[in-house]
Order: sequence, then structure tokens, then C-alpha cells
Amino acid sequence: MATRRALLSVSDKTGLVDLARGLSAEGVQLISTGGTAKALRDAGLEVTDVSEVTGHPEIMGGRVKTLHPKVHGGILARKDHDGDVADMAANGIEAIDMVVVNLYPFEEAAAKDGLGRADVVEEIDIGGPAMVRASAKNHDRVAIVTDPSQYEAVLAEVKGGGWVSDATRRALAAAAFRKTAAYDTAIAAWMASQGDADVDFPDRFTVGFRKELECSYGENPHQRGAYYSQIGAPQHLLGGVAVRHGKPLSYNNLLDVDAARGLVAEFTDPAVVIIKHNNPCGVSLGDDLASAYLRAKACDPVSAFGGVYAVNRTVDLALAEHLAEMFVEVLWAPAYDDDAFEVLTRKPNVRLLETGEQVRPGNPGEPVYRRVLGGILVQDADDVAEGRDTMSVVTRRQPTDQEWTDLVFAWKVAKHVKSNAIVFAKDGATVGIGAGQMSRVDSVRIATSKANENDLPIQGSAMASDAFFPFPDAPVMAIEGGASAIAHPGGSIRDDEVIEAVEALDAAMVTTGHRHFRH
Repeated sequence: MATRRALLSVSDKTGLVDLARGLSAEGVQLISTGGTAKALRDAGLEVTDVSEVTGHPEIMGGRVKTLHPKVHGGILARKDHDGDVADMAANGIEAIDMVVVNLYPFEEAAAKDGLGRADVVEEIDIGGPAMVRASAKNHDRVAIVTDPSQYEAVLAEVKGGGWVSDATRRALAAAAFRKTAAYDTAIAAWMASQGDADVDFPDRFTVGFRKELECSYGENPHQRGAYYSQIGAPQHLLGGVAVRHGKPLSYNNLLDVDAARGLVAEFTDPAVVIIKHNNPCGVSLGDDLASAYLRAKACDPVSAFGGVYAVNRTVDLALAEHLAEMFVEVLWAPAYDDDAFEVLTRKPNVRLLETGEQVRPGNPGEPVYRRVLGGILVQDADDVAEGRDTMSVVTRRQPTDQEWTDLVFAWKVAKHVKSNAIVFAKDGATVGIGAGQMSRVDSVRIATSKANENDLPIQGSAMASDAFFPFPDAPVMAIEGGASAIAHPGGSIRDDEVIEAVEALDAAMVTTGHRHFRH
């Protein structure tokens, strides 16, 4: 059996002419539409217009051209089905053995600034997905080719008068259905972003993803890993990011880069964030990046070794010279001065990422989902606006201005620390962090002990807790350890008892009204 007729209708014309020329050389009749037909004719190929096949011109500005029984009948016909064969004969329908289609670039149109709703709607492909789905359904006979990356392998099978193998047709069909599912998901996501969603949490929650890179392995060497970007998202973790230097990014690198990105985006002053195992081990503001780095590293110099670093200013020579003395896994930065880049690239393995902008806050309104057995959990992003104006003083003693500054800073950091989270801060830098403990008291103990081990100025510091204190023990331990002001959400049935204990030690306490659990 040989491939005799192929219908080609593509938006992305990469590799089109080479494929068509190869098919034509094997005696395959080429059927095409609009711009695709023109591109083939310009290349000197003989092409049959779809309108010749259907006996009907393209209408409505090209909205209707392939939606016709002689197209879809030719695709869907089963040659071993007597009824289909009879219908083909009665209606003058010839079989189509291969369909080469890629769809209107809807995502690119939806992402363009200033493009009106009507223009975006026109980029919703109708005929293309219909042909793709019809061809994929009838994959027992029809080869559906939806991506230029498939052309070479398909053409190799057709050469010599051959037929695309059963295994290849099945694989092409599976890829085709993934393609149309992702396409519809992107459209649904865009409509939701336009306020067209009927409910916040629909009965069917659909998301699609596109592979961006394969990781050398997952969290551990025996696990495979890859990174996918979400289809339809305004931006993604590596979107617009250049890997300027170093080894390929690993699965764990990407987890830590995301944590670093989210935390450094909280600040407008020069900031340095150091992440280890998805938790910050040092965060600081400064007059410049070099001074901020020294204080961020001082919070936990042992953990900072081999960490993922994020900054919100161009990396200069002063910072680069400090970092050159440290083992850095990844550095995330808006840009690099030439002399700083030269210093940093002396180490062959450090991964230098350039974002091209100051900060990369998350996508507004983007939900957060997390894989569980056989499903996902979905929630709103934890992006509530908070600051000094949204907090309430609950003790007689008011925080000083410096305490207020450190309370807000510590609270921003605590939002990005695994629960139970405790953060001590002073003068715009973390001095002790307790993360991921089952007991809030243990988190306080770890944070104070790290501050003392590293000879950091914990006396007079501000302490933030991501959730309320069920008992006075943790805040009392924090104050005895050096904190003079505390921020926490409030809401415990023992709040009055906690406040009384804090006041007895002449410390200040504020409540935020929101907690920041991060499991």
C-alpha cells in the first residue's frame, strides 16, 4: 500500500517545501489551501487547491475552506468498511492518506500587547483542529503530521512508495490529540483571563504544558525529570531567561530558582537571597549588592555553600569577586557587568541566568496546584498585599520605627519559608531562620541557636512567625533569645495569654491577620 494523496495546510511553514518535495517525488498528490498552496507553487511544486477537491470556493475570509464532506469524508473513510466505500463512490470522494496540519498561532496572538479581542478570536483555528482530530481518529489508515519535527521520520517511511507504519501512525495520532488538547486549553485559559470564566473552580480543571527541557535526572539520580511551561501562561520560570554560563539546569536547581525568584521579587531595594533546599538560608537588603550579600551569607554561611542565589540588580564586579570565593550552584540576576561576568565564568560549572529585568513577580491571578495521588490540589496564590498599614499592634508598647521596618522585612521572608516558619531579622537582614519543623518552638530554638553560633546581632531583632502561637512558649523563648518585637497572624484561643506573656517581657507584638503556611 502506498501513500497517494496528502493534504497540507500549515501556519508554520518550517520544513514545508522539503517535505512536499519529498512526497511529490514519491508520486503523492499534494492538496493544499491558501498560503500553504502559494508557498508550494512558489517552490515549483504542482498543487491541487482544496476548492478543486470540494467544488466550492473558500468563503468567509478563509473561515470555511476544509469543512466539507469531500475533505472529511476522504480523511475519515474506512477502506475495509463496505458502507464507507459505497458512500465514497456515490459522492465522488477520494481517500486522503496523510494530513499535514499545524494550527493558527493562537498563543502568540493572545500574548501580544494591544491586540484586540476580535483579532485574538480570529486566531482560533477551526478547520485545522477538525482535520487533526478526524485524521487522528482514523489513524488505522491516515497519518496525521502536526509538527515540523516529525517531517523527516515520516518522509523516510514514505520513500520508496511506502506507507507510514502502524506504529508511527499511532504515535502521530497520540501526539495530535495532545496538540489539540493543549490548543483548546490555551483558548480556555485566555477566555478565563478575559473574565469569561463562569466559576473560579470549574468542575473540570484543564491545564496544558509544553516541554522546555529535559533534566539529567529528577530529585534523585534514579528518577527521570523534565521542565514544562504552562500553555497560555503570560510568563514562566525560564521564559525570556538566558543561561549565560555553566552546566545544564537540574530539577532541583529549578525548584530552588523558583523559590529564589519569588522571594527576591518581594523587595525593591538592592537584595540578595540565598536558597538551599527550597528554603532561604540568608536574605538581606543593602545599599549595594556586595554589602547585602555579605550579610545574607552571614546568616548561615555553612548552608550558603552550594546554594542558589537571586539578586534584583545588575551583578557588578564587587559582588562577583565575593561570589567567586563561594561555591554557587545558580545565580539569578537581571544582568551582569562585563568584568563581573569575566570573574564569575572562571568557574566552569556555576550556572549564570540572566532575566533581563529587575524582578519577575508571579502571574496575577494564577492558581497554585500541587500533585497528589491521582489528582491535584488547587488554590489561589498567596499574594495578599501586606505591610505596616495592614498590621495591628496588640501590646501596650508600640514597635519603634526600626522594629517596624524589621518586622515587615521578617514577615516577607517568613512567607517563603517552609512551615513552621520562624524568621529573626535586624537592620534589613535575616539573623536566624527556623524552617520546616513540626513544632514552632523547635523552629525558634533552631533560629536562635544559628544566630548565636554565627555571632549575629539577634539582640533587639524582630521575629516573624508564619502562623499564630498556640501557647506563650515560643514567643517567650524568642524574646529571651533576643527579639524585642514579634509579628504573627493572631487568632489563637490563647492570644490574650500570649500577649500578656510578651508584655511582661516589655516586648512589642503585632498581628497581621493572615497566615503564610507553606507546606
